[in-house]
Amino acid sequence: MQLNRLFVTAMVVVALFATGAKNVINAQVVHSVIGTKVTSSDGKVTVTCMSKKQNYGGSADTRDTDINSPKSINVHPNGTKYYVNSLEGGTTVVYDFKTNKKIKVIKHTFTEDDAALWSKPSGFYEFTHYTPSIRKDVNTFFGKPVESTFSHNGRYLWVPYYRRSFDINAQDPSAVAVIDTKSDKIVRLMETGPLPKMIATSPDGKYVAISHWGNNTIGLIDISSPDSKNWKHKNCYVVDQQLKLNYSLTSPVNRDVNSGYCLRGTVFTPKGKYLLVGCMGGGGGIAVIDTQSGKYLGRVLGMMPNVRHLVIKNNFLYLSICGMGYVQRIPLETFIKAIDNLKTAKYTNLTGWTNCKVGGGARTIEMSPSGRYVFAACNNVSQLCVVDTKTMTQILSIPVDSYPVGLDVSKDGKYVFVTSQGKRGCGGNAVNIYKVEYTK
Repeated sequence: MQLNRLFVTAMVVVALFATGAKNVINAQVVHSVIGTKVTSSDGKVTVTCMSKKQNYGGSADTRDTDINSPKSINVHPNGTKYYVNSLEGGTTVVYDFKTNKKIKVIKHTFTEDDAALWSKPSGFYEFTHYTPSIRKDVNTFFGKPVESTFSHNGRYLWVPYYRRSFDINAQDPSAVAVIDTKSDKIVRLMETGPLPKMIATSPDGKYVAISHWGNNTIGLIDISSPDSKNWKHKNCYVVDQQLKLNYSLTSPVNRDVNSGYCLRGTVFTPKGKYLLVGCMGGGGGIAVIDTQSGKYLGRVLGMMPNVRHLVIKNNFLYLSICGMGYVQRIPLETFIKAIDNLKTAKYTNLTGWTNCKVGGGARTIEMSPSGRYVFAACNNVSQLCVVDTKTMTQILSIPVDSYPVGLDVSKDGKYVFVTSQGKRGCGGNAVNIYKVEYTK
């Protein structure tokens, strides 16, 4: 691989002072450079950093103060625009795909005036801490947007919130907003379980699933009606055991750890029979829901721990393994057969995974349209890594602003968008845009 332009690296030293001791953490901050180009050793793939949006330095063309801890990015199916969820900014920023110019900033802030947006309470998600005596109006808050999924052929974009702003420890119900992509306005709000992260739409477009990192539960919403007023919560599944949450209302704790299985990557099988959810914590593995019977079946084990993201393509199930920095895959048929073992036991071990080492902290992965390549946002090494699925080997990597988490690929596979959220106040606050060229 040949790097035609150097990227800029700055070393930032963060000094932390504890009682009677001084701890120093060295954090590497990387800034990508527009024009940087990397070609795979076989010459079949070239990736070029062609543009970016950044909330630091930069020129008028690239500087954007609305990029505030960008968590995820979604390219509209028709290729006209893309959406960036700024977690700490509490906004979804909309850009024109061709020009990269900002179209709109959608603010996730709600008051009593937004009451008509809310669906009826489902009965699945009760407020046990912020009761009326503690919080008069739980629907007045700002939300921190995490991931997104499109439904109804791209008409709607669903955006769950890490938490409602007043719920400092994410232990009561959060919410999901529905954006009409024609007007880029929020047209519906629905409750969720605590600390939702991943969200997915079923292949037939009739359901949306939301995995709740906060308490080992998964919500399923029926969206089969074309009228959003008729959408309703269908079920709330419990993975083994629902966590009992009882944290302080005044002192924050770290809810990114010690949250049971830390449910994350979520995907429906092609015909929608099963819903698969990765477990980043606890005993690991992949939780399996039978959507036809409406039952949680158990967990498939045997893959590496710390499963972060799941993708199904060309009859293979792909995983990103965050901690160890791997992409794993197995034939989907093999995985489905393993599910049969859950009829008699809550756990089953599955061997036969193919492994590919990529950069540490492998987060979001997406596929090229043909399924020949996997693109992985690798957080710890601040790189976009590319895996050739024919050989299951990494064929190139290119610098990304530190620390990348979110990623999406345009429908034609010619562009990859990566969000860099940052870590411990270092780096991040950037969206990197890459052009991908393939040679046969």
